[in-house]
Amino acid sequence: QVQLVESGGGSVQAGGSLRLSCAASGSMFSIATMGWYRQAPGKQRELVATITSGGITNCVDSVKGRFTISRDNAKNTVYLQMNSLKPEDTAVYYCKANVRSPFSSDYWGQGTQVTVSS
Repeated sequence: QVQLVESGGGSVQAGGSLRLSCAASGSMFSIATMGWYRQAPGKQRELVATITSGGITNCVDSVKGRFTISRDNAKNTVYLQMNSLKPEDTAVYYCKANVRSPFSSDYWGQGTQVTVSS
């Protein structure tokens, strides 16, 4: 069984910063792509950023230049550094990992709330 545990959410004012962390634990051979998604009230869950095991990153245009995704493979942890936060970044942020244990499966974290006030 694989578990993803997120931390680092909270409430900040516009222009502020937060750093999200997501640690994977349990029985697994390796972790391929890890990513962050978010879901605002009344909206569908959307991709924010992803990172491969080799460090190749991708992010949506709305967060480019403000958010940075990174990972520590030794700790099975992915991070999301969020700077210059805007009220429209308010959402529940979810971590996702593609885990091989030995077959490939996607796992989700429980979500962490990020609230940005103007």
